[in-house]
Amino acid sequence: MGSLLQFQDLNLAPPSPSSSLTNSASASSTSAAIIATAGSTTEAAASMLVPKLEPKLEPFDVETPIYQPQQPQDPSSSSQDLFFSSSTPNYFSNSQLTPPLSQSTSSEDDNSNNLYSEYNRISELFRTAFAKRLQDQYGDVSVVSDPDSRAIVPVKENDNNALSTVVVSPRPKYQKRSSELVRVTDLGIEDQRYFRDLVRRSRMVYDSLRILSVLEEEKRRGERLGRRARGDLRAAATMRDCGLWLNRDKRIVGSIPGVQIGDVFFFRMELCVVGLHGQPQAGIDYLPASQSSNREPIATSIIVSGGYEDDEDAGDVIVYTGHGGQDSLNKQCEHQKLEGGNLAMERSMHYGIEVRVVRGIKHAGSVSSKVYVYDGLYKILDCWFDVGKSGFGVYKYKLLRIDGQPEMGSSILKFAESLRTKPLSVRPRGNGTGCDCVSGCSDGCFCERKNGGEFAYDENGFLLRGKPVVFECGVSCKCPPTCRNRVAQRGLRNRLEVFRSRETGWGVRSLDLIHAGAFICEYAGVVITREQAQIFTMNGGGLVYPNRFSAKWAEWGDLSQIYPDYIRPSYPEIPPLDFAMDVSKMRNVACYLSHSLTPNVLVQFVLYDHNNLMFPRIMLFAMENIPPLRELSLDYGVADEWTGKLAICN
Repeated sequence: MGSLLQFQDLNLAPPSPSSSLTNSASASSTSAAIIATAGSTTEAAASMLVPKLEPKLEPFDVETPIYQPQQPQDPSSSSQDLFFSSSTPNYFSNSQLTPPLSQSTSSEDDNSNNLYSEYNRISELFRTAFAKRLQDQYGDVSVVSDPDSRAIVPVKENDNNALSTVVVSPRPKYQKRSSELVRVTDLGIEDQRYFRDLVRRSRMVYDSLRILSVLEEEKRRGERLGRRARGDLRAAATMRDCGLWLNRDKRIVGSIPGVQIGDVFFFRMELCVVGLHGQPQAGIDYLPASQSSNREPIATSIIVSGGYEDDEDAGDVIVYTGHGGQDSLNKQCEHQKLEGGNLAMERSMHYGIEVRVVRGIKHAGSVSSKVYVYDGLYKILDCWFDVGKSGFGVYKYKLLRIDGQPEMGSSILKFAESLRTKPLSVRPRGNGTGCDCVSGCSDGCFCERKNGGEFAYDENGFLLRGKPVVFECGVSCKCPPTCRNRVAQRGLRNRLEVFRSRETGWGVRSLDLIHAGAFICEYAGVVITREQAQIFTMNGGGLVYPNRFSAKWAEWGDLSQIYPDYIRPSYPEIPPLDFAMDVSKMRNVACYLSHSLTPNVLVQFVLYDHNNLMFPRIMLFAMENIPPLRELSLDYGVADEWTGKLAICN
């Protein structure tokens, strides 16, 4: 392959003393970069004419420091000993062409030093340019870490086969993880708030980058089918290159400042971004022995996701299987070894160092079909080698959750899932009895008799007749959630809106047509006793008294005006409601309903989760067909005499 310039081989014998003196002035300031190839013998080199070195400054010579090597003491040592470590491949070793040491004048020493300096600088530039290739082949080539260093590489031009020389700047390296183990304790309120905000902002940046990366990838691919865009990986790489990964300057043992128990992460790379678990794939995150002060690895966190068939997860107690020995199908195919993360877990057990536990749970509502939940700190109690289910030896570790921590986030997720799918099986059961209607309540069942011999609702869930209290099917009943006697406990069915009214201040209206007798919502607040209510009113608080609601329920279903011989049903009296509701701090949409002496909403007391008549639930039903955007009103019994509305609602 040809070159534009004919470079003289600098590995040949140096010039004679006379020529060195002539060229000393120019050679002392030269910084020209010349890479030569070796192939001539010493005798041929001696007979060649020595050209005059013309110094020419390169654009970055001012910024590039020149390394001054020490003069070698052994004349037989090769030139690579001056610039490369002992593990570097022998690319530049040529003992026959190495300039011999000789006693000469000061000018010869200067020329020789300049020549060595230039050769060293060229070597450093060459290694900077091709270190990636050398690392892939040999694995132990050091790279110049100076971001201001420049490399000279040949670039092939398009018009011919000639080569031109360009200067390439290496891409800056991202910050590597520190080997310093620290523990963060006794954070003040302000510190906790600061770190929590820092983690929150980092996660916001990550999610924004991930969404944008997915959109860009989808636009680039168009309609072509292929693998799903991994915006999580691109977002994490971008933040890493920008130095936005948290806790890279230290390895934290124990809790991570700003990360709370129960925090949920949709992507595993997000764990790396906040510093909760630093391994993108491995289940054990640990400080390697090569970076540890005592040359022993230390584990800091693990991920429990069911990737190993020998794992046993009982919540507070975990039997965790070490890593290694699996094939591409996650099947155990060989014995595990006590090395790497497995050894780190054993050493953490030996020194009593706790580990963070993150659980990976399959979740249908996740964008990645899995979520990762931080469940707190665990102690490693035991470690042993056992034969796994596949017949291969595995290392097992018994972990126990440390007491005094908040409830595990994974337990809350599982409980919420049970509430969505099987609400009657997980809610607390009372001591009362219920019906045995498996497919739904029917005539003559226990709950019908409990309601005075007739159900309170029709098949569509509309209130048939008002009663002092309606007993819906509860947790002790065997009927399904679709039972006709389960209406108010199902929750909202219409879209309600809180709006600003000129006449009544804040008000509530529906965006849907509400059928007469249909359930609207529950009136919710904080229940307080009479004694607490007296103290509350002395401090100027606003309360709602359920026993003051007008008994409009008695008017619903009254047919005495139609049938002269109609006899109103008689119901047993319920004890007076001796409690109040504080809606100043905690309330729902019903607390914004306006007061009216001619309301379109009535109050119906309902019981279903307990049988205490002293504390029924306050349910609201429509007294008439209420069109969309018409304000809902309620008779509170006692209201502000000036505005006709409760003070709390004003």
